[in-house]
Amino acid sequence: MDECDSINAENCMLKDVCSDLKREIRRLEHANEVLNSDRLEVDERTLVMHEDLNKLKETLSVREEVFNTDLSKLKSESLQLK
Repeated sequence: MDECDSINAENCMLKDVCSDLKREIRRLEHANEVLNSDRLEVDERTLVMHEDLNKLKETLSVREEVFNTDLSKLKSESLQLK
């Protein structure tokens, strides 16, 4: 009987360990879902920021062209006035 009791005790202990591991797995899966959700939000914000940056670069490029054109006109007018 002692061997049977020993095996039963070990079996109960292993069941407890399995139960704890299953609980930990559920907790980690939940944490993983939260992290994936956060990552998606960060990815979306990053995409929006890239789009905004591209728009700003385009605007800057257009303004630079306008500035250079105006500068050339002013130089030309200045030379004509001399």
